[in-house]
Amino acid sequence: MRAMVLNSTASMDVREQPLTLVDLPCPVAGKGEILIEVSACGVCHTELDEIEGRAPPTVFPIIPGHEVIGRVVQIGESCHVYAPGDRVGVGWIHSSDGSEYENIAPSFRATGRDAHGGYAEYMTVPEAYAYRIPDAFSDVEAAPLLCAGGVGYRSLRLAGLEDGQVLGLTGFGGSGHLVLQLAKHLYPSSPVYVFARSSTEQAFARELGADWSGDTDAVPPRAPHAIIDTTPAWRPVLAALQQLRPGGRLVINAIRKEDADRDLMGGIRYEEHLWQEKEIKSVANVTSHDIAEFLPIAAAVPLCVKVQTYALESANDALNDLRRGHVEGAKVLLVKTKD
Repeated sequence: MRAMVLNSTASMDVREQPLTLVDLPCPVAGKGEILIEVSACGVCHTELDEIEGRAPPTVFPIIPGHEVIGRVVQIGESCHVYAPGDRVGVGWIHSSDGSEYENIAPSFRATGRDAHGGYAEYMTVPEAYAYRIPDAFSDVEAAPLLCAGGVGYRSLRLAGLEDGQVLGLTGFGGSGHLVLQLAKHLYPSSPVYVFARSSTEQAFARELGADWSGDTDAVPPRAPHAIIDTTPAWRPVLAALQQLRPGGRLVINAIRKEDADRDLMGGIRYEEHLWQEKEIKSVANVTSHDIAEFLPIAAAVPLCVKVQTYALESANDALNDLRRGHVEGAKVLLVKTKD
């Protein structure tokens, strides 16, 4: 099978082509596993964190990719949920202990970091961590739902929003554009304000139903009760804390933050950014329950998933575009090359 492989970590300033196209033996489903023929795989900022060493893989070489859509082609021993031909998806959680807190359990293993992921024509996954994909979405549309959507749904739940309260979103890429639509569906009376660094992202947010959009540091019409941050930077954190109303909550939806503007956090002032019972909540991974619960809701909305596609062998181009901020919606690799 064809696969894009990461052999070691390095800054993409130094190595712009971190992944290598190789030909590998097709994996075989073990006990409790299914083998998937991959048709599409989303490209996530977490891949950049892996490549550049902020969230390094635990083994090399590794096949990245954790927004995977494909068809079941082989069933391992003791599997009974899926049959060959079923369309399934795989997210960031590749396996864990199955508990309520499986996202932070020591046994948590991430797809594309601790186990091979979807930047390849085939992959295996424990049957319990594969999910049926609603018919409402094509393979390409469904791919971002497995991480950007699922983790975005978890972020929205952790925000603790009540219908009618104001929600802010800072950053408007693969996850933000899905969370906006989700919030409008689940909290129809809640204004949604989008903070984004480019006029293109701001216009895209208004197109999808944002009640207001402005720059990262702009002052919105009303102070939000909750803000969800989906950026890799620190500036939005400081700005969001300043904009929150008393008792508000900032939810940071990121595996890692980059170092470029970390020094800005040295300017945090307790009385301005944290006082009056403001909260900060981080999102750690995603559970299987989050994804399973989210997918039917996504189909009921139905979410409009904006994507830009790349060939599997162009994964490095997709990653570089993502790193440079060339984002409107989500980026997806087209993996399957035959009917």
